[in-house]
Amino acid sequence: MKQLKTTLLVIVATVALSSFGYAQGKIAHINTQEIIQALPDAIAANKQLEKLEETYRKDIQASATEYQKKLELYESEAETQPKEVNQRRATELAETEARIRDAQQSASQDLQKKRSDLYAPIMEKVRTTIQTVAKQLGYEYVLDVTTLIVADGKDLSPEVKKALGI
Repeated sequence: MKQLKTTLLVIVATVALSSFGYAQGKIAHINTQEIIQALPDAIAANKQLEKLEETYRKDIQASATEYQKKLELYESEAETQPKEVNQRRATELAETEARIRDAQQSASQDLQKKRSDLYAPIMEKVRTTIQTVAKQLGYEYVLDVTTLIVADGKDLSPEVKKALGI
């Protein structure tokens, strides 16, 4: 009975170690950021986002310039104006400042939504391609290099780039 337990333990240990060794060979890594940056779709998306960002920046800058001019005018005339006029002008400046902040926040949200909308299909395309290439080459796990400390294993980036046509 003792010999049976020992034999069974040796078999379990052997299977466990061979499974561990098998799993070790089925892990690869990839640099998804590098792949995405090389995709024509991502380059076009970046250009579109930059153009939209520039439009928002110009609009907000124009409002900020207008605000600055009003502020300088109001400050130069403050001593010669009645208290009620100065209070009205202060309220007007505060409202303008709030509109500029709201525009900045709205622009930021719009850009983030546009980025998500543009990149969702790109990310899905890359993910699907990685999955296909990994499956073809027999890898069970693919890790991104941004989360790895040591990456001495198989790099699937060249195969995925080839599959994506880049």
